[in-house]
Amino acid sequence: MTGLRALGIRRPSRRTQVRLSRAMQGFLVLLFAAGLYTGSPKVVINSGLALAVTFLPTILERNYEVALDPWLALWVTAAVFLHTLGSWGLYGSIGWWDHLTHALSASLVAGVGYTTVRSIDVHHDGISLPRRFIFVYILLFVMAFGVLWELFEFGLDVVAAETGLQMPLSQHGLDDTVKDMMFNTLGACIVALWGQAHLSGVAESIVERYQS
Repeated sequence: MTGLRALGIRRPSRRTQVRLSRAMQGFLVLLFAAGLYTGSPKVVINSGLALAVTFLPTILERNYEVALDPWLALWVTAAVFLHTLGSWGLYGSIGWWDHLTHALSASLVAGVGYTTVRSIDVHHDGISLPRRFIFVYILLFVMAFGVLWELFEFGLDVVAAETGLQMPLSQHGLDDTVKDMMFNTLGACIVALWGQAHLSGVAESIVERYQS
């Protein structure tokens, strides 16, 4: 984690990662229960899905032997945790919260995209992808995913308008969509510039797992 050391950030131990993850999971359980109590389907859906995603790093390590650095596990948990807090009311009360969660979520999408293409690069001897190509690929991958996500939100708005149902996600106008795409690109750039060195081990462990 040389990039983090250069910023003066110490990576957490496994014990610290587990404690922080458990704390966020516990809070998500409370949000889920509060959503049920107050009759808020938006909070119930967001907190329930987020809680399920927080167990993904553990499942990957235990069932598929994919080695994850403690920072990466916290990265996944924090992304869904912060989004769920936003759905509880922080999106409306804190103007920059949506930008933060979009950048963080986009960085996760970029990480998935990079890990996938890196696994292909490592697995096939006849394929060699230069770092510049991967940089452009990550940007395009995240931007394409962002477009699909905005279309998905637009579709939910149409369904909500036609049925009167409350949806877990919604759009807030063209300006909001453009800002979302800008912060998606920011998250992609962070991974494209500094994330490759930290995610290559995940890709290699996936290849070793399925080659054995």
